[in-house]
Amino acid sequence: MLVAMSQADILKELPKLDSGELQEIHDRILQLEEEKLLDGRIKPSEHERKLLDGELTEYKRNPDAGSSWAEVEARLRH
Repeated sequence: MLVAMSQADILKELPKLDSGELQEIHDRILQLEEEKLLDGRIKPSEHERKLLDGELTEYKRNPDAGSSWAEVEARLRH
């Protein structure tokens, strides 16, 4: 039998989870947010939009200044 949990119930249970379970939940939340952004159900805040616009301007000014995703991922994993 499936029992619905309230937001309060979920928040109460989070500290009981191990790091792998928390990572899985974190990854799923990020996936859901990305899906909502891509299909237009949520929009970046004004602050986020300004940050993104600033980064895009910097990229256009000097596209070779950054790192590839492979380099970034390698640094994060190290």
